[in-house]
Formats: sequence, structure tokens, C-alpha cells
Amino acid sequence: MKLIDITQPLRKNMEVWPGDTPFSLRPSMQISDGSSVNVAEVTMSTHTGTHIDAPFHVNQEGETIDTLPLDYFTGEAVVIDLTGKNIITPEDVSSAVLKGVKKVLFKTAANETGHSYSAFPQVASELAVKLKEAGVHLIGVDFPSVDPLESKELRAHHELNKAGIVILEGLNLFGVKPGYYELTAFPLRLSHGDGSPVRAVLKEMKR
Repeated sequence: MKLIDITQPLRKNMEVWPGDTPFSLRPSMQISDGSSVNVAEVTMSTHTGTHIDAPFHVNQEGETIDTLPLDYFTGEAVVIDLTGKNIITPEDVSSAVLKGVKKVLFKTAANETGHSYSAFPQVASELAVKLKEAGVHLIGVDFPSVDPLESKELRAHHELNKAGIVILEGLNLFGVKPGYYELTAFPLRLSHGDGSPVRAVLKEMKR
């Protein structure tokens, strides 16, 4: 079965959340300078590129990234194409499509460059109830955040967390067809972490 990488590449000058730590990859040892190995130093936020938000990200009492069950990050997922939508609502998901699927990924970007951090869709907080009723425990989006850039209440984050749904943000779903896949998107095991970059991969499957 074909593997599809749906991860943003971590690279110099990539866009990050306004005010967040810029990404950098700086050599600390180089064979070209006489060292026996190449080693680099990485600096970045835990919410750089394609990443998981732990509940602790928005709730001081929430679960941290290292305590979340591993089955959240692997298993059958459905990709739903909502290209061009500005807000994802309960009406955009069908119970028949979600039946038996615990992970749902929303494709909204119309081009390969994806969404800017200054203009991207949002998730209606009411969607959390519908997803919980369907047994979903992970939502993935191809934009930077399930809440608007200027939001202080972070209603979608809080409602999804309350429903027991983990948030996967910053996916690259351009060119991915709607349908069912096997998702793998494990975070780093960061003790007391509020989130973590992931390598998100889909494997085509027949249902």
C-alpha cells in the first residue's frame, strides 16, 4: 500500500505562529570542519509545523503530551474534503462517513502552499459534540489552529478537549483524495509537554 507524507517540512524561514519561536537547524559539529560526525542543533516551538496539541496546551490541569494514549496517534482515519470552506460545522460531517472511524482529517487548502497564519479556516466549537457522539478521538486540520488567530477564549480547543478529542494541526493534505486511510502521527515523548511536532503519514487502505 502507498504511503503518503502529510507533514510540513521543517525548514529555515518557515511561517510560525506570530510571536512563537522561529525554527532553526544549526550545525554544531561538521565533518567539513574536521569533526568525525555531522551534528545539528534544533530550535523550535512545540507547535511548529505539523503538530499535536496536548490538552495541557490550553488547560493547566489537562493531560500532557507524554500521558496521552498511543492509540490516539495510529489507526483508521477518514479524510473529508472541504476545500474552500471557512468554517467547519457539524453539518459538514456525515454520521455514515464517520461510522467506526476514530480519527477525522479535514482538507481545506486549495493549493500546495496551504493556509497563511493570518488567514485560515476555523472549527465551530459545536463540532466537538457531534464528533464525540460518533466515537472520534482525534481531529486533524490542514491549517495552523482550530481557533482563529485573534481568539483568547479558544472555544474549539476547550470543547474538543472536553470531548476527549486530541487536536492535530498543520497537516499538508494537498493532493490527498477523500476517503479512508491508516494514519500514523506519533508525537515526541516530551515529559510534561504541551504539544509536539509529528511525522504524519497516511497509508492507503480499502474499506
